[in-house]
Amino acid sequence: MATTQQASTKQDILQHLLRQGQATAQELAESLTISPQAVRRHLKDLADCGLIEYESIQVGMGRPQHQYSLSREGREQFPHRYGEFTVSLIDTLVETVGREQVGMVLRKQWERKAREYRDRIGVGSLRDRIERLVQMRQTEGYMAELHPPEPRRSSEPEQYIFAEHNCAISEVAESFPSVCGHELEMFEAILPDCTVERTQWINDGEHRCGYLIRAKLSNESAA
Repeated sequence: MATTQQASTKQDILQHLLRQGQATAQELAESLTISPQAVRRHLKDLADCGLIEYESIQVGMGRPQHQYSLSREGREQFPHRYGEFTVSLIDTLVETVGREQVGMVLRKQWERKAREYRDRIGVGSLRDRIERLVQMRQTEGYMAELHPPEPRRSSEPEQYIFAEHNCAISEVAESFPSVCGHELEMFEAILPDCTVERTQWINDGEHRCGYLIRAKLSNESAA
């Protein structure tokens, strides 16, 4: 039983770092409601396994603290739906028909996916539709979340932050970054009454992909 609990706590630490990007041992202890000493033991084990890394930061006049984050190997602990075979297949297609033709195929794929998502999301309030999108992405291997909007004035449009803490197509995105552009276009097609802006990107070294989804004003919709 103790071994199972330890494994569960380590997984909780990895998930926390995946969501937050980085954290100190004290922050992890407070979030997981366990002692800092226990957290540090788990962090040492995870570092020894190559799943996390850290850097020293100076906080005030005290001793430097370690700021922990996931290593590449740590990120790979989370679900991926595509892998080396997909990248190899696309590379072969590029050699056979050319990059431009492959780019057209990838765009068609995202357009088809957008139609599928839109049909499944259906109608409803903006929040309801985004929540259904989050659920669908989760079933595909993404750790997706909907974050509540920042406080806004009544005259401002409704808006939300849609975040994905891992990339289920990371291997493809690294070799063909254009798929990330198609993905952004896909979200815009799914929510035609909104503007969608990428605010964070894993390919740029961020700990997640973040999208600001903002309801269009009536004059924007008309345009």
